[in-house]
Amino acid sequence: MSDASSPLPIARTVEELRRNVRDWRRQGFTVAFVPTMGALHDGHLTLVQEAGRRADRVVASVFVNPTQFAAHEDLGTYPRQEAKDAALLAGAGCALLFAPDAAEMYPDGFTTAISVGGPSQGLETDFRPHFFGAVATVVAKLLNQVQADIAVFGEKDYQQLMVVRRLARDLDIPTEIAGAPTERDGHGLALSSRNAYLSDTDLEVARQLNGVLAEAAAKAADHRPLPAVEREACAALLKAGFDRIDYVAVRRADDLGVFPDAVVDAPARILAAAWIGKTRLIDNLAV
Repeated sequence: MSDASSPLPIARTVEELRRNVRDWRRQGFTVAFVPTMGALHDGHLTLVQEAGRRADRVVASVFVNPTQFAAHEDLGTYPRQEAKDAALLAGAGCALLFAPDAAEMYPDGFTTAISVGGPSQGLETDFRPHFFGAVATVVAKLLNQVQADIAVFGEKDYQQLMVVRRLARDLDIPTEIAGAPTERDGHGLALSSRNAYLSDTDLEVARQLNGVLAEAAAKAADHRPLPAVEREACAALLKAGFDRIDYVAVRRADDLGVFPDAVVDAPARILAAAWIGKTRLIDNLAV
């Protein structure tokens, strides 16, 4: 265990992590896990608090996974603030921070990768084709390293949540994958580490995303043709000041499949990704 001055015990290696978890198991404690990339905000902390309601001890990880960033994306500028994150996690009831470096996660000679399908198809994959394979690989490693009873993921990254659930099911990973509702600011904007990139003017634009999606969700629930609902939502976002739209799409909530008749006839989710300058925001709502 390192960083004795930290408000929270920090494990830097898998060996340290597993030693702590074994000790808890010997004491009869259940274990929950919350994976993050750091730069924590209230949305992350609600996941930790939910994990604490579901288990006796909570492990959170902070690892900015290099493999899920494309060459043109923001790996180099992604915010990093481990000391602040440790203090926030301690205040939220976390018992242990797992903070490995890239060499610990991907040692020399590492060649294995996971290929995903199903709910990973379309949406994010259309614009970030590398993304879910990298996410699936690192999440599988983390779930295996922690071996928690339950892991809590935010619904803000809804497609990711569906991919991780399918991953755990398909690979017989015994950790239960739980989703927690999206935490929002007072204007309805989903909390995100990337919101720190937004100026005050940008924030005024960003805070309209939720309202546009809510209006589109109401139309979809009223059995309006989905192509028209999606086109109108894209136009509304551009009118609101977004610079470009990657997608607005209504999909089945359980597997993110398309509706064959282009109208909602089962539980659904509306998902969007849109840009303000160089900042990409994602959000989703239940229909």
